[in-house]
Amino acid sequence: MTYYGPKELTESFKTVRKNTIQVAEDIPEDKYSFKAAPEVRSVGEILTHIALAPTFQLEVQGKKLKTMEGFNFMALFEKVSAEAAKPRTKAQIIELLRAEGEKFANFVSGLSDDFLGETISMPPGGVPPQRLRFDMIMAVKEHEMHHRAQLMLIERMLGITPHLTKQQQERMARMQQQQK
Repeated sequence: MTYYGPKELTESFKTVRKNTIQVAEDIPEDKYSFKAAPEVRSVGEILTHIALAPTFQLEVQGKKLKTMEGFNFMALFEKVSAEAAKPRTKAQIIELLRAEGEKFANFVSGLSDDFLGETISMPPGGVPPQRLRFDMIMAVKEHEMHHRAQLMLIERMLGITPHLTKQQQERMARMQQQQK
């Protein structure tokens, strides 16, 4: 049986975060204010959002909550929003991505299999009514991948070939060379 536990979650998250940091480094600082459309986040805002996204799970899982009923979502949202609103340079955003990524990875690496298998009850009307801690923690990585895909599209709009595309092109070229 294949099992995906704390070690695998940690390594997978670290890989995703490493790729996000590479995207952040590849986009010039003067493009951090770029918005693909008027009512969406800028590049810098997306990257800051990604950096701070694990905060919710660190709060919920760190407190080992068994239910989300009564959880003050708005207080946490306001706290994270205030942190996200702080002006930052490209270097500061990249450092935030690194620091918050390490904090989350260290937290996840210390979890037990039993803890990951626990369920958390959602507030009345929540769908589904219960969620596995594992799924909630995995959602951090999935959320980041969603936003990184947006950033990779923005890179293309700015005339930048994303690093993952370059790597794939290099692999394909090597394979073609080997077949000759």
